[in-house]
Amino acid sequence: QVQLVESGGGLVQAGGSLRLSCAASRRDYALAWFRQGPGKEREFVAGISWNGGSKNYRGSVAGRFTISRDNAKNTVYLQMNSLKPEDTAVYYCASDRSPLRVVVTSTPDDYNYWGQGTQVTVSS
Repeated sequence: QVQLVESGGGLVQAGGSLRLSCAASRRDYALAWFRQGPGKEREFVAGISWNGGSKNYRGSVAGRFTISRDNAKNTVYLQMNSLKPEDTAVYYCASDRSPLRVVVTSTPDDYNYWGQGTQVTVSS
């Protein structure tokens, strides 16, 4: 079992930055960030392999968001820059079903543990 605790959400103006953190109870799983905006389906944002060697980004956030992990702290970070109102959503951290996977999948069904979510609101 993997426990995940997110933090770092908040309210920011368009063009601003936020950093989300996800503290995990295990370090040998790929972790990803998903988000769900009002009236929208949950969508993949970014993911990182268990050892940090592979990363995957949603097209609309590539170049603005950076995912990283510090396995000494069992924590994954999502640095979000140049935020836009369309980035407004609840952001969830998720853990891959399979340990030590080196390919970062963007399919929600490949993740079986989820955090409680943290709200990110970007005002225009």
